[in-house]
Amino acid sequence: MIYGRNAVVETIHGKRDIFRLILASGIREDERIKELLDEGNRRGIEIERMERESLDFLTNTTHHQGIALVVGPYPYADLDEIVGTSGTVLILDHIQDPQNFGTLLRAAEATGVTGVIMPQDRAVAVTPAVVNTSSGAVEHQVIARVPNLVRAIEVLKAKGWWIAGLAGAETGQNIFEGSIPTPVAVVVGSEGGGISPLVAKNCDLLLSIPMVGRIASLNASTAGAIALYEVFRRNLNSSQTVTGNLPLAGIFPCKRSIAVF
Repeated sequence: MIYGRNAVVETIHGKRDIFRLILASGIREDERIKELLDEGNRRGIEIERMERESLDFLTNTTHHQGIALVVGPYPYADLDEIVGTSGTVLILDHIQDPQNFGTLLRAAEATGVTGVIMPQDRAVAVTPAVVNTSSGAVEHQVIARVPNLVRAIEVLKAKGWWIAGLAGAETGQNIFEGSIPTPVAVVVGSEGGGISPLVAKNCDLLLSIPMVGRIASLNASTAGAIALYEVFRRNLNSSQTVTGNLPLAGIFPCKRSIAVF
């Protein structure tokens, strides 16, 4: 069950199988609802109306905004679909909170991330809550679930990506200083432990977000969104590149050698 106006609008235009569109009785049929009804009729989707209390029960929430979809499972991609493209990749190292996951997916969609890689175990899946938190952005993302993150990182490296992990100030360079090589895969660690030691060992560089306040750290979704927008900003401002899309200016610490022309 996908619920909420934004999530339903994006899902019905996404890649899932759609079985039923449900509207709560008395819902105001504005332009968005009329467009959904037209799309449902055009595609032959069953349209049902029910009392709001029944929809509360079906979606297990009162925050459905009077609309829901009955859909098929989320279609995860193969890793090959991501490595066969180019651009920024987001790697999630065992994110377990649906709110963080959904927020990261929304930021990834907004910044043009080409694909998201996550582990099959000990990580949240694409649930209705994730779809709702992402405002449906997940329905336009290419997400691959892999059995081994380190192996996926090795595949990305072989295809030309640089791996940049988010870390604390004691181990990472200031993300706003120096250069970040491209194409880059940004690694965001779990809510409690951050990036796992083995994943961090396989990163080419570690980045930190400077903080001057009294709190010790940012949550995973906030830190990840900042990092994705910083990469996005640099890509917008970058006009001169060398082979491999590496920016000409800047020096950065990493574990692989770079030829500068």
